[in-house]
Amino acid sequence: MTTTERATTDQRHPVRDAGLLVALDVDGTVVHHDGHLSPRVVDKVRALDALPHVSVVIATGRSVVATLPVMEQLGLLTPGRPAVCSNGAVTVSVDPDADGGFRLDDVVTFDPAPAIAVVHQELPHALVAVEEIGVGFKVSTPFPPGELWGEEAVVSFEELVADPVTRVTFRDPHSTSEEFREMVERIGLHGVTYAVGYSAWLDLAPEGVSKASALEQVRRRLCVEPHRTVAAGDQRNDLEMLQWASRSYAMGQAPAEVIAAADRVTGTVEEDGLVDALDEVLAELA
Repeated sequence: MTTTERATTDQRHPVRDAGLLVALDVDGTVVHHDGHLSPRVVDKVRALDALPHVSVVIATGRSVVATLPVMEQLGLLTPGRPAVCSNGAVTVSVDPDADGGFRLDDVVTFDPAPAIAVVHQELPHALVAVEEIGVGFKVSTPFPPGELWGEEAVVSFEELVADPVTRVTFRDPHSTSEEFREMVERIGLHGVTYAVGYSAWLDLAPEGVSKASALEQVRRRLCVEPHRTVAAGDQRNDLEMLQWASRSYAMGQAPAEVIAAADRVTGTVEEDGLVDALDEVLAELA
């Protein structure tokens, strides 16, 4: 499947010339929903990253410990390479000599207590997790196997809200993403940024923080011009990133509002749609 360009009123710049930042979401974009990483995607990402003056940057909702293994498979664990994790609340650079293989560049935290209290009142049986950078998560109850990377430490609600955190995650295996969205719209959440996943999964981040806000800092650090940015994603936590990029691709399985936010639509993750998107970028760099 090839990419489809959506009608737009503005003229987007081509991707030719030097200095290009390509931001890639992980789950549902690079990695299949079952955790499979297609060899075709790996080869295409490596081919793009091998070009001079092209910077491939992972921008994901995953924690650092869940992001680095994917970067390793993609050949992106090069010293100094930035990565945006935790939906923009944590930005790191690869550092093989540092503990855990990374150094922290930027961390934004917030007080989780008010939001946890509000959501817990609506969903008293929902699972709650708060992130511990480079370690794993503190959780109210163990999450389903394979859903969280790193260590899981079951703690009391008092300990969950004791310190500022980068992210809070709510999960209800017996609910749906639509029910979560309806709940969030009904109760209102103040002082945080939120994103509902494709399953009954709700991520809270500090207010004003997103993949886009973190990528903007990375862009400036890499001295890339704003019109030399490309992004690909598939979920609601990618909305700001897709709007931020000069050219953006939505995966074919993305919700309607994500497709509406992107400039172009490519194939689904099951079709390795990212390959078609990156082929287009590579063709214009030739």
